[in-house]
Amino acid sequence: MLRIINLHKMDFEESLQLQKKIQTQRIQNLCDDTLLLLEHEPILTKGIRTDENNILASKETLQKHGIKVYETSRGGDVTYLGPGQVIGYIIMNIDSKGRGIRSVVKKLEQVTTNILKNEFNIESHTEDKKYTGVFVGKNKLTALGIAVNHRVTMHGFAMNVNTDLNHYNWIIPCGLKDRGVTSIEKLIGKPYDIEQMKHHIRREFETLFDIPSYEVSKEDLYISLEDRIREA
Repeated sequence: MLRIINLHKMDFEESLQLQKKIQTQRIQNLCDDTLLLLEHEPILTKGIRTDENNILASKETLQKHGIKVYETSRGGDVTYLGPGQVIGYIIMNIDSKGRGIRSVVKKLEQVTTNILKNEFNIESHTEDKKYTGVFVGKNKLTALGIAVNHRVTMHGFAMNVNTDLNHYNWIIPCGLKDRGVTSIEKLIGKPYDIEQMKHHIRREFETLFDIPSYEVSKEDLYISLEDRIREA
């Protein structure tokens, strides 16, 4: 089963601690695979292969705009997270049903490619063996990076739906100097409903990972975490 929690908007640090707690539970087989769907306020995150030269804005500029920069354990380079994105953090046992890291990454990419094709008739592609994520032409729409501990993932993807693309001027996104960025809004010429996009994502997860899902509220999630901690 896939447990889905719609967190709406959440502080990045809080979401990171939440992922770590759920990952620990999943490693101990105390909970189901879990998908967190949310948005963040504008921030930059660095992956384990970040080149500092790919952060173009000065520290003063970032401070002026209230932009924090976070170190993470995911793969990849620097990326932007902010309002108008659907961010999906997936805490999943990659050994279940014969999954592997490459298979999981491929399916995470396919979530976006399927939605673009089925809902908007937009062709997209991935760049195997070169870059992760999903591109429309030479522009990246979904960034992706995961980390694995004891065969359980965390982190995930960020899909640009109604994202302010001007914020990407602060960085060289994912270190890709020969690529741009785009969004659903830019591609279809109008904003798209974030909650509807989350519905599409849930459907694609069920299909691609061959797993039934159920939704849990944020409140019930925190109660379950507290109960597990007490039991431990």
